[in-house]
Amino acid sequence: MNEDAYKRTGRRIVLWRHGQTSWNLERRFQGTTDIPLTETGVAQARRAARLLAFLKPDAIVASDLKRAAATATELSELSGVPVTYDEGLRETYAGVWQGMTHQEIIEKYGDQYTAWKRGEPVRRGGGELETEVADRAAPVVLRHAELLPENGTLVVASHGGTIRTTIGRLLGLDSQHWESLGGLTNCCWSVLGEGARGWRLLEHNAGTLPEPVLGDDD
Repeated sequence: MNEDAYKRTGRRIVLWRHGQTSWNLERRFQGTTDIPLTETGVAQARRAARLLAFLKPDAIVASDLKRAAATATELSELSGVPVTYDEGLRETYAGVWQGMTHQEIIEKYGDQYTAWKRGEPVRRGGGELETEVADRAAPVVLRHAELLPENGTLVVASHGGTIRTTIGRLLGLDSQHWESLGGLTNCCWSVLGEGARGWRLLEHNAGTLPEPVLGDDD
């Protein structure tokens, strides 16, 4: 491993999506439904944990839903850092959409789905707005980041939608543009670094350790 890849200035937040679940495979909207990892999901979490352990996390915080909690546990066991669980990091509550497949949602709630994709404030299935998810999740992340030592690393095990809204909020992006960040693959992560003008996106949907930026835009 290249030690220079881990030398940095400022705190770092690693936002890590949970491993695979059966509902991921079936393309069902999980939301706050408490679905466990599949065997593949556990293997994904173990592989990712072996990589993230090299970042020497100072703190780990996770959603209390089984899929995120089990993912975080793999890193905790390798790093020796205990996990703090917080329900504020749960996935978006999506009301009647939860348990429905992607195709069923489009067939029954096509107008609502299209409006959401356009960036309009939509209570999917009668559930939470994306801004409401950010309202509960981003403060959790910031609270734990503020407790880090100088140049420390926080790992947050959470969910795709929650991570995207949190990144959008911490970067100061308008909520209608959060969708432009794209999704996260199971057990991949995004990295935010502390810069002179606030948090900046260093990695997105990554499955490898960060490399140093060698160029004029560092």
